[in-house]
Amino acid sequence: MTGVIVRPGESFEKALRRFTKTCEKAGILSDVKKKQRHEKPSEERKRRLNQAVRRALKERTEAR
Repeated sequence: MTGVIVRPGESFEKALRRFTKTCEKAGILSDVKKKQRHEKPSEERKRRLNQAVRRALKERTEAR
């Protein structure tokens, strides 16, 4: 579970900003958005295949 400890003398806005950034890094919001609707198994396979292709292309371009 993601949490932020408010430092002494730290404003609420600054602590909230740190919490939001921590959630973004952990990928919590993207997981929630993905699970908001049902994804058919064929759509999931297609999405994972596209992710693998993008990842392979990225690795290939970085190796050059």
